[in-house]
Amino acid sequence: MAELAARKHVQFILSKAKEKDSYESVLMEHIRLNGAYWGLTTLDLLGKLDTVDVNEVVSEVLQCQHESGGFGGNIGHDPHILYTLSAVQVLALFDKVDVLDTEKVANYVAGLQNEDGSFSGDMWGEVDTRFSYIAICCLALLHHLDKINVEKAVYYILSCKNHDGGFGCTPGGESHAGQIFCCVGALAITGSLHCIDKDLLGWWLCERQVKAGGLNGRPEKLPDVCYSWWVLSSLIMIDRVHWINKEKLAKFILDCQVLHNLFDIENGGISDRPDDACDAYHTYFGVAGLSLLEYPGVKPIDPAYALPVDVVNRIILGIKE
Repeated sequence: MAELAARKHVQFILSKAKEKDSYESVLMEHIRLNGAYWGLTTLDLLGKLDTVDVNEVVSEVLQCQHESGGFGGNIGHDPHILYTLSAVQVLALFDKVDVLDTEKVANYVAGLQNEDGSFSGDMWGEVDTRFSYIAICCLALLHHLDKINVEKAVYYILSCKNHDGGFGCTPGGESHAGQIFCCVGALAITGSLHCIDKDLLGWWLCERQVKAGGLNGRPEKLPDVCYSWWVLSSLIMIDRVHWINKEKLAKFILDCQVLHNLFDIENGGISDRPDDACDAYHTYFGVAGLSLLEYPGVKPIDPAYALPVDVVNRIILGIKE
């Protein structure tokens, strides 16, 4: 089995952070805060968060905040619950959540809850179980879960549960591994995992592993490194991770490392599948998947909060190392 090229992946992430005018950078301009979360969490998991300037990161994050309390994906962009969570997560990595007016941010998030318990992503009203997870995770990190109706939020999530044990984006929506993580994660944070049929859901999730060892998001789809997170974290939260072949999954992730380009120059990063182009998104979820698999040299990550365990312990439990 190949080994994790941690040094190259750190260099890859740092190089992406410096890019401003590349084609890829322009394409990701509207989700820059998400990219910051993926890249910085990768660095933290690999023990290299100290390679970036804390003050510079905090300054850039705060410039994305809107007067409403929410955050946009980049400076001057409209606020959305998705980018608001990324902002809080990035600040949590550096133990800088206290730079926020947490009451104001929490009020923005809580204001997006609908009467049926669901959450909209922003003022335009799109509803998705992703936003339920994001709201619950964000408010938990801010210690303001009391600002929403948690009972209604849980009830709405459970209304999105399907006959196969999985969850969709809305009631009746197709089960999908990404949505399942969001629903299971939200239920885990709110102490509601007992509402899940763990054997039924566990079976659906373990069926996502293909012969090559990777995981897919839905039946009959190709495997993708990112599902090493979405599926694996859910299996861990419902205590069914032993139902998949961990060694084959680790090999699949490591085989997706991009260590050379066409010109045989050392590269770095992880792709969705072997021999594809790499990006920060798949690099993060590949490293996060290896963390869940307890790969040597990678810090442990919390399967519900998607942050390093030591960060969650510090923010949620007040445990300082």
